[in-house]
Amino acid sequence: MNSNRTLSRELSLLSLGLIKDKSDLILTKSQIEEIYDSALDSLINHCRDELDNCESDLENASQHILDSELQEGSSFTYANVREEIKKSLQKIEGVMNILSYTLDFPQLILSSNQQNIREEVNQRILNVINNIKIIDNEIDQVMEGWRLKRLPRVDRDILRLAYVDIHFLKTPIAVACDEAVNLANKYSDSQGRKFINGVLRRLQTVKVK
Repeated sequence: MNSNRTLSRELSLLSLGLIKDKSDLILTKSQIEEIYDSALDSLINHCRDELDNCESDLENASQHILDSELQEGSSFTYANVREEIKKSLQKIEGVMNILSYTLDFPQLILSSNQQNIREEVNQRILNVINNIKIIDNEIDQVMEGWRLKRLPRVDRDILRLAYVDIHFLKTPIAVACDEAVNLANKYSDSQGRKFINGVLRRLQTVKVK
């Protein structure tokens, strides 16, 4: 159940990225279905790209370890070698984390065909586009000198989906924030992730009060 909801959030994010960011948008059910299918194609292609990258990253990391070991006894200090090996192992760990997700994408495809996931994505999209003025205004209230519209599109949509989870779908705040952070880790950059974390903390504080 949790994995299905995680999938629906990710597909909702990819779907929103295919929709014009405007407040007077009207979509038919068939249009949303087409957007969903396009988002699913994007997610599957992303998984395939990640698998292709994993092979190259593993080869590079292994070669890096070998090169670092060969530096022992040369001008490199033991601390230098140890640090280089540590970096390579961290890279391998990152690759394994990606693999643990992408190797599940046959299950992802099967899950995506479940009607409940399609309906949940449809519900999330409609909640965003039908209430976008209210959502954006309330997020703006906790952005401390920034405006939502100044953020990259993907960061805006991550925050909007978190808002929908908390205020419309009655998702526990901690769960909604964790899911938003996971999306940011996958689709945003380091600056965006930091900013999203800050906004989510303030949004959570306001909600708790």
